[in-house]
Amino acid sequence: MSRLWVRVIRKHRTEKQITVPCAWGEEREALREAVKELDLPVPLWLNKHEKEFASFRRTAFLPDHFIEEVAFDKLEAEFLDDSGEGKTSRDPRNDFS
Repeated sequence: MSRLWVRVIRKHRTEKQITVPCAWGEEREALREAVKELDLPVPLWLNKHEKEFASFRRTAFLPDHFIEEVAFDKLEAEFLDDSGEGKTSRDPRNDFS
């Protein structure tokens, strides 16, 4: 089962964190569930976040991305794939065999 790892960061330190079950494509619902558990407001999911999540499987929300005022510097969300398939680089510089 894949998970979404959500971290609250303040002054470069993780204050709170949680992982919630998440299938690929259902990250918005998982984020809503995670911020509810952390007792935080739901951030605005912008096109920027969509592109970052699709490209890097992670994104960050700054205080500007919340309607309400928040007491942290950043909220990071990262997709953790637990499928058991190893990720291998196709870059020939990493071929050490």
